[in-house]
Amino acid sequence: MSSALETEMKEADSGVRYYCTAGNGMERFLVEEVKRKLAAEDIHQIPGKVLFSSSAAIHRVCDLKAAERLFLLLKQDPPVRMPTHTSPAKAASLLQSRLLGDSRGRWISAAVTWSRLQGELASSRNAVRASATQRVGENGRGSGKQSDEGEEGRQESRKRAQEFTAAEESVEKRPRGGEQSGRRAEGLQTEDGVREPEAVCGAGSGEEVEQNVESCGRSADGLGKDAGWESVGNVSFRISCKCSGSLSRCVSTQEVSKVMGVGLSRLLGWKADVRNPNLEINVYLSDDYCLLGIPLTRLPLANRSYIKTTGLRSTIAWAMASLAQIQPGFCVVDPMCGVGTILIEAAKEQQAACFLGVDIDDGQLQKADENIAFAELQSRVHLLKASSMVLPLPSASVDAVVCDLPFGRKFSTRENMAESLPVILSEMERVLRVGGTLVVLLSPQLSCLLKKRLPQTHAGPKRNEAAAESQTGIESGLVSSPEQQITQMQSSSSQETVTVSSLAHQTTLRVSLGAIDGLIHKYVKTLD
Repeated sequence: MSSALETEMKEADSGVRYYCTAGNGMERFLVEEVKRKLAAEDIHQIPGKVLFSSSAAIHRVCDLKAAERLFLLLKQDPPVRMPTHTSPAKAASLLQSRLLGDSRGRWISAAVTWSRLQGELASSRNAVRASATQRVGENGRGSGKQSDEGEEGRQESRKRAQEFTAAEESVEKRPRGGEQSGRRAEGLQTEDGVREPEAVCGAGSGEEVEQNVESCGRSADGLGKDAGWESVGNVSFRISCKCSGSLSRCVSTQEVSKVMGVGLSRLLGWKADVRNPNLEINVYLSDDYCLLGIPLTRLPLANRSYIKTTGLRSTIAWAMASLAQIQPGFCVVDPMCGVGTILIEAAKEQQAACFLGVDIDDGQLQKADENIAFAELQSRVHLLKASSMVLPLPSASVDAVVCDLPFGRKFSTRENMAESLPVILSEMERVLRVGGTLVVLLSPQLSCLLKKRLPQTHAGPKRNEAAAESQTGIESGLVSSPEQQITQMQSSSSQETVTVSSLAHQTTLRVSLGAIDGLIHKYVKTLD
């Protein structure tokens, strides 16, 4: 038996070494998730990435919710130190020695492992498709004649699921500039505060570089089927590289990619292919580490197959739901639900709870309703049109409130959030039961405002909950229009001190939202 296959068998017994990218501030959530869901070991966290070992099935690893992208780890080394005034020839020799080494076995073993994982993913996708087809067939037989609208929705759902799961499907070239769809542009933005690898082995164009991970899985099945020692000699590859720090001033990403590409071709006989490779090798070089890996999925894990219209980044929505510690039987409310991303992420994670989304905007509620239907969660996620400033819910009736307060950057809001924040928080506090959890995502400006108010409100008088119920119309049974209620609440808020004294602060976490940062605040309602 060859040494490479022996190494592969040992790795299979001890678990595979992976790493995931994560948005700034999301690393801690990812660490906890791989521990809890994958029983991961040898976990190592660096900014924007989490490295770990796990023997869990690959489809479970691909189900991680806090991760952006998933890679098979090839190498983790100390940073490459380039002496000053190094000649190009010496720099290339040093890079090749550090990045490639002289061992063919490591690279062959990695290719075999990658091939095996691709085969397991393909089997998992086939099983999912077969199950979905059987379920659709059974539903069709049971319900008889289906409406055109319902059939169209099911076809769209199946088509979208296939787009996310079928690695063998070809990837259409991304349009230039303004031709990009909003969803595609959002789905591919970096969340870790560092640009993704941008240099590709060979003299590729910018458009070729942009396609990096997305198209690397198109030829995966060819290597994934019956992969063995013989198949890894005919591998096509490309290099994507990201250099930062002092090394980037000595060598360019193009030079690193060229050294890697030429070295791999000589060492293993592999063929460089920028446009349609079997696999892609990502190289990260910084002042802190040297990291090499192979992407395991064509699309980012953060691109959810069960969400039709995106709002808040799915990873952030999942993190907020996890902070709420939702338990079976809980009633969870999002008083400004938008398109329902938080509700959907929470409902997918906790299937024994019920969820209510509230929003004042008809357009947002329509999109949320479509998303919930697309995710097949209609039985557990419900929607209600109402103002977050006057929630039509009894006091102490909710176990958890999770809310992304609009910043006014992506979606316009009717209310001035700085003025409305005290009233909105007061309503959240009112509907929460004692011991319930409040998780809110705020802009840095709103977070500062909240922190300034908290010391003042602790000393102020508490709101009368009976008066609050009377305002919402629950006690009297008379509910005015949402616009009239907002006007009433805004005028009354200027005459009274709104307190959050029963909300005990637990933690505040800063997370990256792409262009800006957001701050997640967590509170627990205590006894009066």
